[in-house]
Amino acid sequence: MISTEMSEDPDRPSILETYATLPGVPDELLDARGNIRPSWHALINHLQQLGPEDRERGFSRGAQYLRDAGIFVRNYGEGASPRDWPLSPIPVIQPADEWQALASGLAERADLLETVVADLYGENQLVANGHLPASLIAANPEWLRPLVGVKPASGHFLHFLAFEVGRGPDGGWWVLGDRTQAPSGAGYALENRVASMRAYSGIYNQANVERLAGFFRAFRDGLNAARQEDGSRVGILTPGPLNDTYFEHAYIARYLGMMLLEGDDLVVDNGRLMVRTVSGAKPISVLWRRLDAIWADPLELDATSRLGTPGLLGAVRSGSVTMVNALGAGVLESRAMLAFLPKLSEVLHGKSLAIPNIATWWCGGQTERAHVLANAANMLIGPANSTHLPLEPEPGSVLKGDMSKMEGSLETWLSEKGRDLVGQELVSLSTTPTWENSALAPRPMSIRVFLARTQDGWHLMPGGFARLAANSQDPSAVSIRRGGSVADVWVVSDERVPEDSMLMQPGEVFVRTSPGLLPSRAADSLFWLGRYVERAEGLLRLYRAYVSRRPESPPGGTPLITSLEAYLSDRGIDAGQGIPDMIGKSIAMAVNSANQVRDRFSVDAWASLADLEQTVAEMRERVFPGEDAAAAMGVLLRKITGFSGLVHENMYHFSGWRFLTIGRSLERAMAMSDLLAAFAEWTGSQGGFELCVEVGDSVMTHRRRYSVTASRDTVIDLLALDPLNPRSIAFHINEISEQVSKLPGADVNGQLSDLARAVLRIQSDLAVRTPEDLDHDALVALSQSIGLLTNDIHAQYLG
Repeated sequence: MISTEMSEDPDRPSILETYATLPGVPDELLDARGNIRPSWHALINHLQQLGPEDRERGFSRGAQYLRDAGIFVRNYGEGASPRDWPLSPIPVIQPADEWQALASGLAERADLLETVVADLYGENQLVANGHLPASLIAANPEWLRPLVGVKPASGHFLHFLAFEVGRGPDGGWWVLGDRTQAPSGAGYALENRVASMRAYSGIYNQANVERLAGFFRAFRDGLNAARQEDGSRVGILTPGPLNDTYFEHAYIARYLGMMLLEGDDLVVDNGRLMVRTVSGAKPISVLWRRLDAIWADPLELDATSRLGTPGLLGAVRSGSVTMVNALGAGVLESRAMLAFLPKLSEVLHGKSLAIPNIATWWCGGQTERAHVLANAANMLIGPANSTHLPLEPEPGSVLKGDMSKMEGSLETWLSEKGRDLVGQELVSLSTTPTWENSALAPRPMSIRVFLARTQDGWHLMPGGFARLAANSQDPSAVSIRRGGSVADVWVVSDERVPEDSMLMQPGEVFVRTSPGLLPSRAADSLFWLGRYVERAEGLLRLYRAYVSRRPESPPGGTPLITSLEAYLSDRGIDAGQGIPDMIGKSIAMAVNSANQVRDRFSVDAWASLADLEQTVAEMRERVFPGEDAAAAMGVLLRKITGFSGLVHENMYHFSGWRFLTIGRSLERAMAMSDLLAAFAEWTGSQGGFELCVEVGDSVMTHRRRYSVTASRDTVIDLLALDPLNPRSIAFHINEISEQVSKLPGADVNGQLSDLARAVLRIQSDLAVRTPEDLDHDALVALSQSIGLLTNDIHAQYLG
């Protein structure tokens, strides 16, 4: 057991010596008397017992995990670049009994929100009876008229919610904002937890911290139970890799074992939502959207959307798909709704909200305007239908009555624009410790908590995603983009917490499930990932061969050097660069392709590819043509082959791996055909045979196989016709043939597909060739035939 007493070691200064709470503001670590709260004892005692180096070593483990996982904050603006995920190494700790009270209050609030949104898209009695202003709802861009009268297939509008909460001056919880559209952050909460487990490996398992896996398992099981028929799937709809939170979408999809889909992956057929896969269109009956509703269907909502699926609303109306959350639920997120929810709770449920929200006044009424005007010095006044938190002022807002950036007086503004404005009381958030300059320091904090509808009702995640202000003087800087940081949230129990995970639970019967469907878009990305990685490797070998020969050639060059420079130029390689731009571009394209299917990659594979791209960027600043470049090519080759080996050895050998392999083999076979056509001719430049063997990474094999020096016959035999050489054209055509034969639709009732037939033609033609008749023209024709396979692959699977 961990001691809950503070260390009495007189030689070790207390880590609380410089920690000073803010006057009049509740603190999560210390109570009003300055005593450590019981739930914090174990962690503070652990930190106290560690020496400075051990503390920093633990914190570094957590930070390193996040870097390896590729988590970052996307910055905006000219010249901006991503920055590391700003995780504070000190978690926010909450007692389990207090958290349970919060869970009860937020479940009550979730039921209220469900009732309100059901009325707004149903009988509309709240507006008809004057409980909600019609003009306010009609002006809300998230109130979607095409959805009026449409009942969700599941019977519920809301399934996954987030609430931004903070402690007010009395220490009680306040809701700062409701997130009902497509709440983000749950995946980051998971990653924060993994990082904090690494940082506190010495005490985490003993600290009775409630696990997060049970929450996600219950939600996953609830989504699976909502499927309407056997064989239908659950998918996660993402806007794509350019979205701020795409990493989280990919992480959650991988964690829950669900397909990550983009709008182009989906099609509506006879009122049913289908996903385009390499096996044909398959039904989707539950879709967890991480896409704002307005972009979901360009036919009925925003016609400019390139993110949605035409006809999606038709599928929703037909009841063939459950949307999580229902389209149009974002109407509940507006600031103005907070002004009415307390009263609506009394009207609809006959009681006050157990967890109140921040005091808000809609300025459309005379009484409310007068109150806001009289108390403007303590308020944020801003757009009524904004979804920003009151701690995040935006353009068009006035803070503490300051009209210096606005025209006219506050009274005139409120009078003329009152229907479009709300006033919200400014609150001082409670503070929590963060680690700064090797010491604890208090920072204002809010927590995003997550509530999921499960088969047993609403379930609050036993943890969350805390946001900390950048400094104690500016509590509005809880925004990460404004320099704030994040922290894991530990819900600590007084009793032993059982181990929990997403693995099979006791009593469950094991059944080997299908590896899952492969969307055509994902197959396309994997195919091109294989091609770009192989292309980069080929260019690295080719350029290394050039820069290692160039210093030994006379000033005017040799015929081989001249030919090689022209060959490189044809492939976009500038022989005067240390690290040619084209190599960096090929690797960047590989990273982009991998990013499109990040949910299908392990952390190690992604980290390996990201490290390769980073290494290229660093080398371009300090590597020059010549021997330095040759050595650099060797480093990059080891890294890129390491990535290839990692993926091909560890990736599950199903359809996705097959497309990756086909892309890799197609690129290698085509590149080798081009190389042999250019340099393996009897009339070619002296040294061309050796160049082919070197670029083909077959020097040792050639020495063992042939007792003579390289000749055209030996080079063509080894690099074109030998089916056992993994660098030969024949080997990779055979590989393509094998993988194509295992793809869906390759053979239907004994009849080959067009793709399988095209591969067989190339394979058969190559099998009867000899080194003598595989001349320059035949090699050129072979390269062209291999390249044309891309068209057949696209037509059958990727279109």
